[in-house]
Amino acid sequence: MEFSRLKKLTGATDGNLGAHIETLAKAGYVAVDKAFVAKRPQTTVTATPEGRAAFAEHVISLRQIIESGWS
Repeated sequence: MEFSRLKKLTGATDGNLGAHIETLAKAGYVAVDKAFVAKRPQTTVTATPEGRAAFAEHVISLRQIIESGWS
């Protein structure tokens, strides 16, 4: 997904989103591709298989918390 789209979806600032992406990339959860399109920089972020698996585990954990009656 393009950085600009992620920014719009999350409402994050450039710096905040960039920091989160950098952290996820260092953990191996996303791959970052930087290119120029029509002479403009374009950053694309893609979830890695490890990132998708970690996210799936996180969702399972959240569901368990909700189902345990957490409020």
